[in-house]
Amino acid sequence: MKLDTTFGSDNHSGVHPKVLEAIAEANAGPAVAYGLDPFTEAAIARFREHFGGNADVYMAFNGTGANVISIATLARPHQAVICSKHAHINADECGAPESVTGCKLLAVHTTDGKLTCDDVARHLRGRLDQHRVQPAVVSITQASELGTVYDPGEVKALAAFCHKNHLYLHMDGARLCNAAASLGQGLGEISGGLGVDILSFGGTKNGLLLGEAVVCFRPELSRDTIFIRKQKMQLASKMRFLAAQFSAFFAGDLWLENARHANRMARRLAEKVGTIPQVKIIQPVQANAVFASLPRPALDKLLEKYFFYTWDEDRNEVRWMCSWNTTEKQVDDFASAIAASCR
Repeated sequence: MKLDTTFGSDNHSGVHPKVLEAIAEANAGPAVAYGLDPFTEAAIARFREHFGGNADVYMAFNGTGANVISIATLARPHQAVICSKHAHINADECGAPESVTGCKLLAVHTTDGKLTCDDVARHLRGRLDQHRVQPAVVSITQASELGTVYDPGEVKALAAFCHKNHLYLHMDGARLCNAAASLGQGLGEISGGLGVDILSFGGTKNGLLLGEAVVCFRPELSRDTIFIRKQKMQLASKMRFLAAQFSAFFAGDLWLENARHANRMARRLAEKVGTIPQVKIIQPVQANAVFASLPRPALDKLLEKYFFYTWDEDRNEVRWMCSWNTTEKQVDDFASAIAASCR
């Protein structure tokens, strides 16, 4: 399918020119493989500027791989991960976390995509019962799959609850940049700084060609992660091309510029369609996603021209995503098309 304009996913956007330039620069001459190169060393230094000098960093190909590495670092096959039913690890990774790590996912119904301490507590009954999987990890997504953002107090409370109850806290940060831009705080400030133990950090949705990273804030937990990454088939031989992208990403706060723009376009879209009587905004627009419902005939008309996902068929709920390179004109034209479809 050729996409002239899409609000389907921030994965549909291209690669930022500065990232492409960094890849080309890394292509000049040979470099030692498997991360033993100056590009990887420089990228890890950049990560530590944001996430702290003690952070262990393991670059991976994709988000599913980063999540699998994170879970495998923290849990054994007889253990379980508590997450929202909307979590990417539960709904969109084809069972990879369970298949590859052997850990069961305990999914919680949430209306806004965010977990609370009470949600976690309900899954802590039956601990030490040999017939049941043992909860070991809580996984939250920032920003969530429903476009909502945990405020720092919510994450801090979850981290404290987890540690009090001998659980680890994993954060799926595929859109952490968008959350940080929304909150006006730093990447490390809203993750490890709040008690998160391990982070899957995303770049692909925010201007990279490919590449995510596992960031462990407690080095004592990640002694085996270098081996886990290899066993889970996420070790890049030509690591320099992943690393060079992250160096460009962090240089001059390109990550923040991209995320701010995507968030701003989502707010613009929500403001414009919010005046259409037949359109109902379902979730707060806090990052780069707009969740809305509209009449089925209008939805069908829109899908003839635009690509986007119908999130809930029963409620005619859709997800519209904005990206680092979404333009104001694209947003305005899409909003006009939505209004026309509702007439």
